[in-house]
Amino acid sequence: CCGFPLSIFFIVINEFCERFSYYGMKAVLILYFKYFLHWEDNFATAIYHTFVALCYLTPILGAITADSWLGKFKTIVYLSIVYTIGQAVLSVGSINDLTDHNRDGSPDNIALHIALSMIGLILIALGTGGIKPCVSAFGGDQFEDDQEKERSTFFSLFYLSINAGSLLSTIVTPNLRATECGIHTKQRCYPLAFGVPAVLMAVALVVFVIGSKMYKKVKPQGNVMLQVSKCIGFAITNRFRHRSKEFPKREHWLDWASEKYDKQLIAQTKMVLKVLFLYIPLPMFWALFDQQGSRWTLQATAMNGDFGVLVQPDQMQIVNPVLIIIMVPVVDYLVYPLIKKCKINFTPLKKMTVGMFLASMAFVAAALVQVQIDKTYPVFPAAGQTQIRLINLGVNPATVQFQPQLQSVDVAPNEATGYMIFETSKLQSLHIISAFLNKTEHLELLEGQRYTLAFKWSPLGINSNLILDNVTSKPEEGKNLIRFINNYPYSVNVTMDDMAFGALDPLSVSNYSIVQNQDWSFLIKASNPLASCTVLSKKFGFGGAYTISVDDCTKYILNVTYFEDIAPNTVHMAWQIPQYFLLTCGEVVFSVTGLEFSYSQAPSNMKSVLQAGWLLTVAVGNIIVLIVAGASKLDKQWAEYVLFAALLLVVCVIFAIMASFYTYVDPNEIEAQFSEEKKEEDKKDQDDKEKEAEADSRM
Repeated sequence: CCGFPLSIFFIVINEFCERFSYYGMKAVLILYFKYFLHWEDNFATAIYHTFVALCYLTPILGAITADSWLGKFKTIVYLSIVYTIGQAVLSVGSINDLTDHNRDGSPDNIALHIALSMIGLILIALGTGGIKPCVSAFGGDQFEDDQEKERSTFFSLFYLSINAGSLLSTIVTPNLRATECGIHTKQRCYPLAFGVPAVLMAVALVVFVIGSKMYKKVKPQGNVMLQVSKCIGFAITNRFRHRSKEFPKREHWLDWASEKYDKQLIAQTKMVLKVLFLYIPLPMFWALFDQQGSRWTLQATAMNGDFGVLVQPDQMQIVNPVLIIIMVPVVDYLVYPLIKKCKINFTPLKKMTVGMFLASMAFVAAALVQVQIDKTYPVFPAAGQTQIRLINLGVNPATVQFQPQLQSVDVAPNEATGYMIFETSKLQSLHIISAFLNKTEHLELLEGQRYTLAFKWSPLGINSNLILDNVTSKPEEGKNLIRFINNYPYSVNVTMDDMAFGALDPLSVSNYSIVQNQDWSFLIKASNPLASCTVLSKKFGFGGAYTISVDDCTKYILNVTYFEDIAPNTVHMAWQIPQYFLLTCGEVVFSVTGLEFSYSQAPSNMKSVLQAGWLLTVAVGNIIVLIVAGASKLDKQWAEYVLFAALLLVVCVIFAIMASFYTYVDPNEIEAQFSEEKKEEDKKDQDDKEKEAEADSRM
């Protein structure tokens, strides 16, 4: 088709579906851990990065299996089956109704959900990692040697399908997660968010198998990674056997493998090890980079996602692929040429150093954003303390004295104070004075709790109600807590859309109800047997708690007053864009350049070894994160961001020093030199054989 093997279209579609499946599942994974499995942030982060590390360790296993045993086609098919089963198991494990026998909205057997989720993730890691090194190489195998241009076009289409799949899934699956579904109770729809990627993976497998008869299947020819590993292993053991001084030293420790392996393999292995040595500091970059899906997504949950349309916290990850699409051509066709015109020798290793520095600055930016977020968090009472807030629902100003002689507070009509902290043991009573009337409220308070004292002046006296708020943390997932207080002189029944808050007596308060953040207002209705009044609510924002006073009715329009119990998220998600921009710029000059440098410094038959080494640095980087997340004693998240930024900055300096001692080589020249030597040896052997034959004929 148009000069291309028809089989490659099946491979491109397969890759699109597989990348949609992987990135779609991964986008919502950290929030699944936090909100469904109810793991605290550090543990959720550690498990997330353990999974990502596994995904980057298994490609080595997949490459060896494909090259040495099953071949690429069978490896892709078998591991895709494992992959699909893993996605399905994860989706089933996220079904709340699976163990919610009492129908209270929470799983009764959380251990079963955790077990299914972990089994699913292990199978997914084995599947996605195992096929990672096989699919692109299998696509390249479909072309003949004279189809270099078509092969290049295929790889462009292949990587376009990767970006398209990841971009689309990062938009779609967070929206699926944010919807509500369930048989008995409505919950965040994780089964759908994981189920759609599972279906896409099944489609990927079916599409790939359909093209089976069209594929060109190359038989396994052995894996060069195994050869290199055996060569290194033999050199080490041989050197250990000949460690006494009676054996002369050799120029390089790998030369101890010369008894078993040819000079060319040893020379190529030396070149590879030189590059792999430079890889040692690289995991620190990936330790920061892969936190986009964990720490940065968790950071976004405490931010305001109103961009005109509602943006989910896990959708902010889309900024990275969008910026990649923009920044790669800008850097290649504008930044690098400008640097070249300035006659600056911007070598690949210098580019990688700059990439590390930019990633470090991205985490400084993340820390600055986190400091602003922390300022919006409410302060809750510590042990031995109690908080009290006053709400004056009357038409007259009032003064409240905290006894015995702790402090005095003035409260204007229809106004509320902030929460005031007192030592529980010292606060005994409140004395309210308003319009020549007064009342004393004796207190029996619980430590570590918040209370609201609502009061109202009337000609017959001051009415008051001390309310236990029963809220000890800010609402999660951007949800809001709403309750109503009745400021009518008689009982009313209060509803908000389809949520019933019950019949409320004068000055009585409903329980808090969880309300999802939405782009529209709710219809508030207060009714009694004689009449009912309605009004549209204001938009509540993200992560706030409100007490709404139902005051009175004017021509069937309900008058309400809003009191803010917990401030909503005020730091906008757009403030994450600078840190994403810095990290993406770092990725462009680090990752793209790193692969280009590695390939330029490796022999043609050793590129797979360097690819394995590169993927291993990603795995180690994620292991660093899970160690820090598990062992960190830092109370503040901004401090952890600064710690990572400082570590990468130190590693950046170390890498710059290592890079300054590196000597660039041309593997093609070295291979050509060995080729010439081999020709000369072959010619010499041929001449020797001819001389021997001539001598034999004379005899």
